[in-house]
Amino acid sequence: MTLGTCLENVRATTPLVHNITNYVTVNDVANIILACGGSPIMSDEPRDVEDITSICGGLNINIGTLNERSIQAMYLAGAKANELGHKVLLDPVGAGASRLRTETALGLMEKMHFDVIRGNVSEIKTLAGSAAATRGVDASAADAVTDENLDAMVRLVKELSARTGAVIAITGAIDLVSDAQRCYVIRNGRAQMGAITGTGCQLSGMMTAFLVANPDRPLEATAAAVCAMGLAGEIGLEALQPGEGNATYRNRIIDAIYRMDGVALDRGAKYAVR
Repeated sequence: MTLGTCLENVRATTPLVHNITNYVTVNDVANIILACGGSPIMSDEPRDVEDITSICGGLNINIGTLNERSIQAMYLAGAKANELGHKVLLDPVGAGASRLRTETALGLMEKMHFDVIRGNVSEIKTLAGSAAATRGVDASAADAVTDENLDAMVRLVKELSARTGAVIAITGAIDLVSDAQRCYVIRNGRAQMGAITGTGCQLSGMMTAFLVANPDRPLEATAAAVCAMGLAGEIGLEALQPGEGNATYRNRIIDAIYRMDGVALDRGAKYAVR
Protein backbone atom coordinates (compact mmCIF):
# COMPACT_ATOMS: atom_id res chain seq x y z
CA MET A 1 0.00 0.00 0.00
CA THR A 2 1.33 3.44 -0.93
CA LEU A 3 0.84 6.53 1.21
CA GLY A 4 -1.32 7.95 -1.54
CA THR A 5 -3.65 4.97 -1.27
CA CYS A 6 -4.18 5.81 2.40
CA LEU A 7 -5.47 9.25 1.38
CA GLU A 8 -7.66 7.81 -1.35
CA ASN A 9 -9.19 5.41 1.20
CA VAL A 10 -10.20 8.38 3.36
CA ARG A 11 -11.94 10.02 0.43
CA ALA A 12 -13.67 6.75 -0.50
CA THR A 13 -15.03 5.97 2.98
CA THR A 14 -15.69 9.39 4.65
CA PRO A 15 -14.71 8.27 8.16
CA LEU A 16 -16.58 9.85 11.06
CA VAL A 17 -14.20 11.21 13.72
CA HIS A 18 -15.11 12.27 17.26
CA ASN A 19 -12.83 15.06 18.46
CA ILE A 20 -12.36 16.09 22.06
CA THR A 21 -10.01 18.88 21.15
CA ASN A 22 -9.02 22.29 22.42
CA TYR A 23 -11.10 25.39 21.88
CA VAL A 24 -8.19 27.32 20.34
CA THR A 25 -8.19 25.17 17.19
CA VAL A 26 -11.51 23.35 17.09
CA ASN A 27 -12.77 25.03 13.90
CA ASP A 28 -9.57 24.39 11.97
CA VAL A 29 -9.53 20.75 13.10
CA ALA A 30 -13.06 20.31 11.77
CA ASN A 31 -12.22 21.98 8.47
CA ILE A 32 -9.10 19.95 7.75
CA ILE A 33 -10.93 16.69 8.48
CA LEU A 34 -13.54 17.77 5.95
CA ALA A 35 -10.80 18.78 3.51
CA CYS A 36 -9.17 15.33 3.54
CA GLY A 37 -12.51 13.59 3.02
CA GLY A 38 -13.57 12.77 6.57
CA SER A 39 -16.46 13.97 8.70
CA PRO A 40 -15.89 15.59 12.11
CA ILE A 41 -17.98 15.67 15.28
CA MET A 42 -16.91 17.76 18.27
CA SER A 43 -18.18 16.94 21.77
CA ASP A 44 -16.63 17.14 25.23
CA GLU A 45 -19.77 16.96 27.40
CA PRO A 46 -19.49 13.86 29.63
CA ARG A 47 -23.21 13.05 29.21
CA ASP A 48 -22.82 13.15 25.43
CA VAL A 49 -19.44 11.64 24.54
CA GLU A 50 -20.20 7.94 24.90
CA ASP A 51 -23.10 8.18 22.46
CA ILE A 52 -21.07 10.28 20.02
CA THR A 53 -18.05 7.96 20.20
CA SER A 54 -20.33 4.98 19.59
CA ILE A 55 -21.40 6.24 16.17
CA CYS A 56 -17.89 7.24 15.06
CA GLY A 57 -15.02 5.12 13.81
CA GLY A 58 -12.30 7.08 15.55
CA LEU A 59 -11.64 9.26 18.59
CA ASN A 60 -9.12 12.12 18.68
CA ILE A 61 -8.22 13.18 22.25
CA ASN A 62 -6.35 16.49 22.46
CA ILE A 63 -5.45 17.84 25.93
CA GLY A 64 -4.66 21.38 24.82
CA THR A 65 -7.24 23.21 26.96
CA LEU A 66 -8.00 20.93 29.89
CA ASN A 67 -10.70 21.27 32.51
CA GLU A 68 -12.23 18.78 34.93
CA ARG A 69 -15.29 18.25 32.73
CA SER A 70 -13.27 17.58 29.57
CA ILE A 71 -10.91 15.24 31.41
CA GLN A 72 -13.90 13.20 32.58
CA ALA A 73 -15.18 13.16 29.00
CA MET A 74 -11.84 11.89 27.71
CA TYR A 75 -11.87 8.90 30.05
CA LEU A 76 -15.49 8.07 29.24
CA ALA A 77 -15.07 8.38 25.49
CA GLY A 78 -11.76 6.50 25.49
CA ALA A 79 -13.21 3.59 27.42
CA LYS A 80 -16.17 3.39 25.06
CA ALA A 81 -13.96 3.57 21.97
CA ASN A 82 -11.71 0.78 23.31
CA GLU A 83 -14.78 -1.32 24.13
CA LEU A 84 -16.01 -0.93 20.55
CA GLY A 85 -12.60 -1.47 18.94
CA HIS A 86 -12.49 2.03 17.45
CA LYS A 87 -9.29 3.86 16.56
CA VAL A 88 -8.05 6.22 19.27
CA LEU A 89 -5.37 8.91 19.07
CA LEU A 90 -3.77 10.93 21.87
CA ASP A 91 -2.36 14.42 21.28
CA PRO A 92 -0.63 15.26 24.61
CA VAL A 93 -0.45 19.03 24.07
CA GLY A 94 1.86 20.64 26.60
CA ALA A 95 2.76 17.44 28.45
CA GLY A 96 5.72 18.42 30.58
CA ALA A 97 4.63 22.06 30.82
CA SER A 98 2.34 21.53 33.81
CA ARG A 99 1.57 18.80 36.32
CA LEU A 100 -2.07 18.60 35.20
CA ARG A 101 -1.20 18.08 31.55
CA THR A 102 1.49 15.52 32.28
CA GLU A 103 -0.61 13.57 34.78
CA THR A 104 -3.63 13.61 32.47
CA ALA A 105 -1.66 12.29 29.48
CA LEU A 106 0.00 9.56 31.53
CA GLY A 107 -3.29 8.66 33.21
CA LEU A 108 -5.05 8.30 29.87
CA MET A 109 -2.22 6.11 28.59
CA GLU A 110 -2.54 3.91 31.67
CA LYS A 111 -6.29 3.46 31.42
CA MET A 112 -6.79 2.97 27.69
CA HIS A 113 -5.12 1.76 24.53
CA PHE A 114 -4.11 4.33 21.93
CA ASP A 115 -3.47 3.40 18.32
CA VAL A 116 -1.35 6.52 17.84
CA ILE A 117 0.30 9.01 20.17
CA ARG A 118 1.26 12.18 18.28
CA GLY A 119 3.10 15.15 19.71
CA ASN A 120 6.11 17.37 19.43
CA VAL A 121 9.46 16.07 20.57
CA SER A 122 9.27 17.61 24.07
CA GLU A 123 5.86 16.05 24.69
CA ILE A 124 6.90 12.62 23.48
CA LYS A 125 10.12 12.68 25.51
CA THR A 126 8.06 13.56 28.59
CA LEU A 127 5.78 10.57 28.03
CA ALA A 128 8.79 8.34 27.43
CA GLY A 129 10.25 9.37 30.79
CA SER A 130 13.20 11.14 29.20
CA ALA A 131 14.46 14.54 30.26
CA ALA A 132 12.64 17.13 28.16
CA ALA A 133 12.70 20.89 27.93
CA THR A 134 9.30 22.47 27.27
CA ARG A 135 8.34 25.92 26.05
CA GLY A 136 4.65 26.15 26.86
CA VAL A 137 2.86 23.99 24.31
CA ASP A 138 5.75 24.25 21.82
CA ALA A 139 8.77 22.00 21.59
CA SER A 140 12.00 23.38 22.98
CA ALA A 141 14.79 23.99 20.50
CA ALA A 142 16.96 21.91 22.82
CA ASP A 143 14.74 18.90 22.09
CA ALA A 144 14.69 19.18 18.28
CA VAL A 145 15.15 16.08 16.14
CA THR A 146 18.28 16.71 14.10
CA ASP A 147 20.53 14.69 11.83
CA GLU A 148 23.03 14.57 14.67
CA ASN A 149 20.66 12.91 17.17
CA LEU A 150 18.52 11.04 14.64
CA ASP A 151 19.74 7.56 15.57
CA ALA A 152 18.96 8.14 19.25
CA MET A 153 15.53 9.58 18.51
CA VAL A 154 14.63 6.67 16.24
CA ARG A 155 15.54 4.32 19.09
CA LEU A 156 13.41 6.35 21.51
CA VAL A 157 10.25 6.20 19.38
CA LYS A 158 10.66 2.50 18.62
CA GLU A 159 11.10 1.74 22.31
CA LEU A 160 8.08 3.84 23.29
CA SER A 161 6.01 2.13 20.62
CA ALA A 162 7.04 -1.30 21.90
CA ARG A 163 6.10 -0.28 25.44
CA THR A 164 2.72 1.27 24.61
CA GLY A 165 1.58 -0.71 21.57
CA ALA A 166 0.89 2.60 19.81
CA VAL A 167 2.38 4.10 16.71
CA ILE A 168 4.47 7.06 17.90
CA ALA A 169 4.58 10.23 15.82
CA ILE A 170 6.92 13.13 16.56
CA THR A 171 6.33 16.16 14.37
CA GLY A 172 8.77 19.00 13.85
CA ALA A 173 11.49 19.98 11.39
CA ILE A 174 12.14 16.26 10.93
CA ASP A 175 9.12 14.05 11.56
CA LEU A 176 9.33 10.52 12.94
CA VAL A 177 6.52 7.97 12.65
CA SER A 178 7.31 4.60 14.17
CA ASP A 179 6.08 1.29 15.42
CA ALA A 180 8.39 -1.06 17.28
CA GLN A 181 10.15 -2.22 14.10
CA ARG A 182 10.05 0.51 11.45
CA CYS A 183 10.40 4.27 11.57
CA TYR A 184 9.47 6.70 8.81
CA VAL A 185 11.84 9.68 8.78
CA ILE A 186 9.84 12.41 7.02
CA ARG A 187 11.21 15.69 5.70
CA ASN A 188 8.12 17.42 4.31
CA GLY A 189 6.92 20.78 5.60
CA ARG A 190 8.10 24.35 6.04
CA ALA A 191 9.36 26.19 9.12
CA GLN A 192 6.68 28.86 8.58
CA MET A 193 4.01 26.34 9.64
CA GLY A 194 5.12 27.10 13.19
CA ALA A 195 3.67 30.60 12.82
CA ILE A 196 0.16 29.14 12.69
CA THR A 197 -1.63 28.08 15.84
CA GLY A 198 -2.88 24.54 15.58
CA THR A 199 -1.20 22.79 12.68
CA GLY A 200 -0.39 19.94 15.05
CA CYS A 201 -3.97 19.81 16.31
CA GLN A 202 -5.23 19.76 12.73
CA LEU A 203 -2.84 16.94 11.91
CA SER A 204 -4.10 14.85 14.83
CA GLY A 205 -7.70 15.17 13.64
CA MET A 206 -6.78 14.34 10.06
CA MET A 207 -4.55 11.49 11.24
CA THR A 208 -7.48 9.91 13.07
CA ALA A 209 -9.49 9.94 9.83
CA PHE A 210 -6.58 8.21 8.06
CA LEU A 211 -6.46 5.56 10.80
CA VAL A 212 -10.17 4.80 10.52
CA ALA A 213 -9.97 4.53 6.72
CA ASN A 214 -6.91 2.25 6.86
CA PRO A 215 -7.59 0.09 9.91
CA ASP A 216 -5.03 -2.62 9.18
CA ARG A 217 -2.15 -0.27 8.31
CA PRO A 218 -1.76 2.17 11.22
CA LEU A 219 1.91 2.90 10.57
CA GLU A 220 1.39 3.72 6.91
CA ALA A 221 -1.80 5.69 7.64
CA THR A 222 -0.01 7.81 10.22
CA ALA A 223 2.96 8.43 7.94
CA ALA A 224 0.62 9.34 5.09
CA ALA A 225 -1.14 11.95 7.21
CA VAL A 226 2.16 13.48 8.31
CA CYS A 227 3.47 13.63 4.74
CA ALA A 228 0.18 15.12 3.50
CA MET A 229 0.27 17.87 6.13
CA GLY A 230 3.89 18.71 5.42
CA LEU A 231 3.30 18.71 1.67
CA ALA A 232 0.30 20.99 2.15
CA GLY A 233 2.56 23.35 4.06
CA GLU A 234 4.94 23.43 1.10
CA ILE A 235 2.16 23.99 -1.43
CA GLY A 236 0.43 26.58 0.72
CA LEU A 237 3.58 28.64 1.21
CA GLU A 238 4.29 28.68 -2.52
CA ALA A 239 0.74 29.93 -3.13
CA LEU A 240 1.04 32.96 -0.84
CA GLN A 241 0.78 36.31 -2.60
CA PRO A 242 2.50 39.58 -1.67
CA GLY A 243 0.88 41.06 1.43
CA GLU A 244 -0.47 37.73 2.68
CA GLY A 245 0.65 36.27 6.01
CA ASN A 246 0.01 33.50 8.49
CA ALA A 247 -3.79 33.83 8.53
CA THR A 248 -3.96 33.27 4.79
CA TYR A 249 -1.30 30.56 5.06
CA ARG A 250 -3.59 28.59 7.39
CA ASN A 251 -6.32 28.66 4.74
CA ARG A 252 -3.88 27.76 1.96
CA ILE A 253 -2.83 24.65 3.89
CA ILE A 254 -6.44 23.52 4.28
CA ASP A 255 -7.05 24.24 0.59
CA ALA A 256 -3.99 22.18 -0.36
CA ILE A 257 -5.31 19.20 1.61
CA TYR A 258 -8.71 19.62 -0.07
CA ARG A 259 -7.16 19.51 -3.54
CA MET A 260 -4.57 16.79 -2.85
CA ASP A 261 -4.99 13.31 -4.31
CA GLY A 262 -3.07 10.11 -3.84
CA VAL A 263 -0.87 10.63 -6.88
CA ALA A 264 0.22 14.07 -5.68
CA LEU A 265 0.92 12.72 -2.19
CA ASP A 266 3.06 9.86 -3.47
CA ARG A 267 4.91 12.24 -5.77
CA GLY A 268 5.56 14.86 -3.09
CA ALA A 269 6.19 12.71 0.01
CA LYS A 270 9.81 12.89 1.24
CA TYR A 271 10.72 10.04 3.56
CA ALA A 272 13.01 7.15 4.32
CA VAL A 273 12.23 4.07 6.39
CA ARG A 274 14.66 2.91 9.08
